[in-house]
Amino acid sequence: MNLPMLDIDRLSVSYGKVEAVREVSLRMQPGTIVTVIGANGAGKTTLLNAIMGVLPAPGAARFEGRDVSGDEVEARVGAGLCLVPEKRELFTTMSVEDNLRLGAYRLGSGAISEGLETVFARFPRLKERRAQLAGTLSGGERQMLAMGRALMGKPRLLMLDEPSLGLAPRIVKDIFHIIMELRASGVSILLVEQNARAALQVADYAYVMEIGSITMEGRAEDLAADPRVIESYLGLGGHT
Repeated sequence: MNLPMLDIDRLSVSYGKVEAVREVSLRMQPGTIVTVIGANGAGKTTLLNAIMGVLPAPGAARFEGRDVSGDEVEARVGAGLCLVPEKRELFTTMSVEDNLRLGAYRLGSGAISEGLETVFARFPRLKERRAQLAGTLSGGERQMLAMGRALMGKPRLLMLDEPSLGLAPRIVKDIFHIIMELRASGVSILLVEQNARAALQVADYAYVMEIGSITMEGRAEDLAADPRVIESYLGLGGHT
C-alpha cells in the first residue's frame, strides 16, 4: 500500500488556555481530495495553519512519509506543501503577473516562465489581466490568482481554506470545477470549506470538525447521505 500523502497524528493547538484544536488525527492518500467541514469556529483554519507550520502544534505530522513536525514553513513549502489562506493575502498594489512570480520565488527563471504558461492556460482570465493590479480584481479573480500563485510553486499537496467564501454561486461552481481539474492533473488537495454540500460533492474522503475535534469521518458520499450531516450542514443549502 502507498504511503499516505499526509499523516497527522494527535495534533493540538492552544491559544493561551483555550484549546482550539484537540488531538486531531487525519490521513490522506496521494491524488485525492479530502475535505474538512464544520461550522465557523470549529478550528478548521487553525488546523491548516498548524499543518503548514504557521502555528506551533504538539503532535506528529508526516508528509510523504517524512516527519515534518519540526520544520519551519519554508521547509514545508520546499517539500511540496502549500496553503491558500482564507483571506487570499495577495499583494494588492502589484500586478497579477508579479503576484504569480512571487509564488515561484524559490524556483529558477525557467520554472517561472513554465509556471506562468501553465497558470495562464488554466486561468485564462488571469492572462487577460496579467498587467492589472491585484487589488482591482473581482472576488472570483482574486481567488483564481491566489490559487494560481500557489500552483506556481509546483505543490504536491494544495491546502485550500474556504475557497468559495464570499463568491457568487456561478463563480463557486467554476472554482470547484478547477479543484477537480487539479486533482486530475495529480495535485492532492486538502479542502477546508463551509459550503459542505459543494465540498462533499468533489471530495473523496471527509472529516467533520466540531469545537476543535474530529467527530465523524468517512467517504464523502457516505457522509453526504448521513442524516446527522444532512441535518447539521446540508439542510440550508450547504451553509452552516
